[in-house]
Amino acid sequence: MRCSSSSIVLLLNLAFALCDAERSRGWNLNNFKTLVTFGDSYTDENRLGYFINHNGSAPPVGWEQPGLNTASGGLSWPRYASLYSNATLYNYAVGGAVCSNSITPRFFSAINAPFPSITSYELPAFLADSKHRVPSTNKKFFTGTPRDTVYAIWIGTNDLGNNAFLTDSQVAGKTLKDYVDCVYSIIDTLHSQVSARYFVLLNLAPLNLLPQYATPENGGLPATKFFPEKQGQNITQISYRILESVATVNQIFAHKTPFETEVADRWDGDVKIANFDVNALMTDMYRNPKKYLNGTAEPNVTGVVNKCDVQGKNCVLAKSPDSFLWFDELHPSEQASRVVAREFVGVLKGGSKWAKYWG
Repeated sequence: MRCSSSSIVLLLNLAFALCDAERSRGWNLNNFKTLVTFGDSYTDENRLGYFINHNGSAPPVGWEQPGLNTASGGLSWPRYASLYSNATLYNYAVGGAVCSNSITPRFFSAINAPFPSITSYELPAFLADSKHRVPSTNKKFFTGTPRDTVYAIWIGTNDLGNNAFLTDSQVAGKTLKDYVDCVYSIIDTLHSQVSARYFVLLNLAPLNLLPQYATPENGGLPATKFFPEKQGQNITQISYRILESVATVNQIFAHKTPFETEVADRWDGDVKIANFDVNALMTDMYRNPKKYLNGTAEPNVTGVVNKCDVQGKNCVLAKSPDSFLWFDELHPSEQASRVVAREFVGVLKGGSKWAKYWG
């Protein structure tokens, strides 16, 4: 029997309608005790600092990071999420990371190598820790189990930014599809290696609103310490290009997750994924800052807490950091991180307006 294209479309629409009904019920995650995070500087708690301070060497197995040096100027969003939920945090994010260095390698002179990526470092580091026993006690370093552990992945700011797809610096022949496929391959590995079941996939932040990539009328800068090569380029063109890339990738995430979990049954019905629309959340922070920013000064969504010159020098800190959406030209503020953490915990409780649930 041969199905017509219209029949296939009808079947897919029916499948997604049934999936959407399932999605509306959210999760029933009553035993959440452990949070494992992967990502870049939006999530890092100074793992990159270890590489810098140890001549490019990675932290040892079972390393417990202090979590006091982050790109937000304060605690990271996963640290706040762990505090809000009383969960144990295992954070493997590295500042500057991309999903895979086989797609968008970015050289970092401080370690004389590309930034450690999720596939080359973060994921193997977690898998090593998951088998590690603390020598002094012989107890397991990683205490999570499949039923009480959530794995969060927030990656893409560097993959889509300058020195990567934005400036056509990716490996020849690689496309945004390769980046997206890389993200889902992380779920494959975690499911097969440690029987991971619960995932939160955070989509791309609204990078076009960052001072580094915004249009001039929205506070965009001609160059920054993270993007000095931008000097003399068309700021508006750069902003719209990254807007297009972010919108494309986020739309793929929105459709690929239900397809892989509900239609293709990629993980045999054993994986549950929440698509956390952090892009919509942060866009709402930008448009309605008084709902989220609680500093002593008026809310500021175009300026930064830590204002430096293009060389990263002569920095001046704002007096009311919680009034700002951005800490610097590229990173959310600590207050924005608190909001992301609060809503992330809401996602885990099920039924969040910022999330859709699949699997």
